[in-house]
Amino acid sequence: MGKVIERAKLTSLFDSTKTREVEATIDTGATMLVLPRNVVEDIGLRKIGERRVRYANNQIQMKPVYRGVILELKGRDGIFDVLCEVEGSEPLIGQIVLEALDLIVDPIAKTVMPNPRSPDTPMTEILMATVYNSGHAATLCPNCSSSGASHVIETLHEIVPK
Repeated sequence: MGKVIERAKLTSLFDSTKTREVEATIDTGATMLVLPRNVVEDIGLRKIGERRVRYANNQIQMKPVYRGVILELKGRDGIFDVLCEVEGSEPLIGQIVLEALDLIVDPIAKTVMPNPRSPDTPMTEILMATVYNSGHAATLCPNCSSSGASHVIETLHEIVPK
C-alpha cells in the first residue's frame, strides 16, 4: 500500500488557543493517536494514566496517555486520547481515529477520504438490535444451536426483571 501521510490540526480541549498542525502517518495497524512529547506539551494535554504498548518488533513498554485533543482531518473532527511517544517521534493516526471520523484509506491514491457510504457526515455503527420504543430486543442466544438460531427476539419485559 505504501505510506499514507496526512496533515491534521490538533487543538487542546482545555485551551482552544493552543493548536498545532502536524504531518501524521496513517497507520491502520496502530490503534490510537500517537504524538511526540513536544507536541503533547505544546498543546497542553492532561495525563490520565499509562498503557502497555506492543510495538511491531513485539517489544512491550509502558507509555503515558493524555486526554483532550481535538483532531481535525478531512473536514471531520473528534476528541481523542493520545499515546505519548518520545520527542521527535513520528505522529501516527490509528484505526480508532479513522473509525470515529468514518474515514477510509485509499491505497491507490495514498490518501484518506470520507467513507463513500457517508460522505457528508460521519456514521457511527452500533451493534445493538433494540428498536427505539418497540418494546422488543434481540439478544444473543448461545444455547440455541439446536434450532440454528444465533439470537432470539423477546419483549423487554421478558429480558429485564421487574
